Amino acid sequence: MGAGTKINNGEGLTKKRRGWMCTKDDFLPEESFQSWGNYANALKQTPARLVDRILTRSSGEEELEVKARSNNEMKRTLSWWDLMWFGMGACIGAGIFVLTGLEARNDAGPAVVLSYAVSGLSALLSVFCYTEFAVEIPVAGGSFAYLRVELGDFMAFIAAGNILLEYIVSGAAVARAWTSYFATICNHKPNQFRILAHGLADGYNQLDPIAVGVCIITCVICVLSTQGASRINYITSIVHVLVIAFIIICGLVKSDLKNYTPFIPYGPRGVFKASAVLFFAYTGFDAVSTMAEETKNPGRDIPIGLVGSIVITTIIYCLMAVTLCLMQPYLDIDPDAPFSTAFQAVGWSWAQYLVAFGALKGMTSVMLVNSVGQARYLTHIARTHMMPPWFANVDPKTGTPINATVVLLAATAVIALFTELDILSNLLSISTLLMFMLVALALLVRRYYVSGETSNENRNKLIGFLVLILGSSTATAAYWAATMSQESWIGYCVTVPVWVLSTAGLWFFVPQARSPKLWGAPLVPWLPSASMAINIFLLGSIDKDSFIRFAIWSLLLFVYYLFFGLHAAFDTAKSYELKAIQEGEITKVEEGEVS
Repeated sequence: MGAGTKINNGEGLTKKRRGWMCTKDDFLPEESFQSWGNYANALKQTPARLVDRILTRSSGEEELEVKARSNNEMKRTLSWWDLMWFGMGACIGAGIFVLTGLEARNDAGPAVVLSYAVSGLSALLSVFCYTEFAVEIPVAGGSFAYLRVELGDFMAFIAAGNILLEYIVSGAAVARAWTSYFATICNHKPNQFRILAHGLADGYNQLDPIAVGVCIITCVICVLSTQGASRINYITSIVHVLVIAFIIICGLVKSDLKNYTPFIPYGPRGVFKASAVLFFAYTGFDAVSTMAEETKNPGRDIPIGLVGSIVITTIIYCLMAVTLCLMQPYLDIDPDAPFSTAFQAVGWSWAQYLVAFGALKGMTSVMLVNSVGQARYLTHIARTHMMPPWFANVDPKTGTPINATVVLLAATAVIALFTELDILSNLLSISTLLMFMLVALALLVRRYYVSGETSNENRNKLIGFLVLILGSSTATAAYWAATMSQESWIGYCVTVPVWVLSTAGLWFFVPQARSPKLWGAPLVPWLPSASMAINIFLLGSIDKDSFIRFAIWSLLLFVYYLFFGLHAAFDTAKSYELKAIQEGEITKVEEGEVS
């Protein structure tokens, strides 16, 4: 909150505040938190309020209106070209340089290219779902806003809380990886630039001050200008693509077709198991949807930028996977530095520095885009008061959400300083797959249900078919997980036909209640239904411990929501409903409709 910022007090009046001074009302201004008595009374109403927030859905118009709660608007400076490079910069980072070798060696072999294709297909289906929402509801909240409109406050908050965790943890992981690749360029071992703290536990004792510095520099860039961050991302991404082109072309020159035999050494299960892990390499596009509020022409720019970036990214991933497995036998691939050691194996040791340089540029882009996206998520959540409204403020000079950006990158820096993050990769995939599945579900609800217009009969049909789609998809994933150690296909002969018939039933028996105004996802309901099925199926390939960590974090989010977020959001929603009613009555009086 900059000097001289004007603060809206909710009644149309403003007051000035100097500097970075904060009061309780910046964080808990709602009626429920004005006194201990009010808070105790609010806690007594928790069950009723929870039911209200679960059942109440927002509207697209309301999501656009809550932008005013940031006091200033974000600047519309981005074109489809910017969004496309943002999308590529968000995805093509450390993952392709590390995960490709790991999964090729341990799970998929040369068929890792199929794993990338499966993950890319899943991501593309999700992109179509995201794009319709981003065009129809161009706000900074991304999937949080979309779920709030179609599935209600509670579901939106739990899902968005997991996405924020993903952004923070993945940002910290990328920052630490940045240090490792920087050390490689400087002819040092990855850990030589880290400080060993003997008094801390293993896994938390490799202090990484360079990672903290990277977070600080990223924060400054994102705070000053979204357009500036876009230009830096554009430059680094171009350099990155040139390095990738070198890897593909020169790698294929040194290829040997014998290394592609056997093609699927671990069987189909290995391919899909690798897909669940490699899906993490596609998750960055979610951040691009949060920039819809800063896009010049959302109806044109968002579809081109989002779909174009994911298609190009998938092609690049597949080409790099093919190149790596043609250069070396899959069992000889180094899981930590696959491309560097591959060039060493073919006699081009000098190329490892170019590979490290390309990875460094890619991680810089990922840090920038993730930082921009996570701040916009938190900004829109704070606009609804599920998080303190202090995070929603947009600086009038820079047009960026400074408070949200600084706090989230500070959290990222703290984790990056202390923590080794290898065990969290699957946890991050769970959060992302769950969010993408829910967005596809929300799109079906949006197309087939409009409150007050859809008949009870069609509503009940919709619920029934959605339950069948979710149930059959979950059963397929569960059967896959249960038969992981054996080849059995009997269960799929039941679950897959149920999914096909339930999707066909939704398509044939339930009329669509809403058509998109500007741009719509194609092949509804088949495309979003397939997106749900694939995302749930990939969840079945993730280990049990990751689900336990996911459940713990979700429980913490639920506790926070019950004691703070629920009551703040409830008070805010009711106060704005009352204000809307009063303004409506005034309009009717002016028109002579009310005495």
